Amino acid sequence: MDEIGKEILKELLPEEKDVAAPPSRKDTAAHADHWSQPILLERARYLREMARLGDGQASETLRKYPGHFTMLSFRSRDGIAELHEKFADLFYVLSGKATLVTGGTMVGAQTVGPGEIRGDRVENGSRQELRAGDVAHVPAGVPHQMLVSSEHTFTSFVVKVQEAP
Repeated sequence: MDEIGKEILKELLPEEKDVAAPPSRKDTAAHADHWSQPILLERARYLREMARLGDGQASETLRKYPGHFTMLSFRSRDGIAELHEKFADLFYVLSGKATLVTGGTMVGAQTVGPGEIRGDRVENGSRQELRAGDVAHVPAGVPHQMLVSSEHTFTSFVVKVQEAP
């Protein structure tokens, strides 16, 4: 079991002593990772505290797979503008409300790593309100930004999927 999974189980089920190890990588065809909404929201409480002590946002990678990985993200403020050249973002909203801005022009764009561009904001993009239960897909190469009003927070399960250039 990966370290995050162990920590989540330890927090939620402290009386459990023996947790079966996951199958080896060669057995993953017979294994499915599963995170229930209550477990994700419990873990998000930890991210909320990290965000409160930091800059208003926190995220963590849950698991990496060939060609994609999963994350949990919490925000209590606007995010910066982002563009991933090779990865699409698939957001599943667990709780809260935010506005997703996509397309348009990224202002103050700077390359921060291979295929990763960040900026101050996205101007003239399309706006979509996201609420709990919604799913949004942002293709690779599309500027995007998550806006969170001061009276809301936003928690999402994110799948980052590698796309062919």
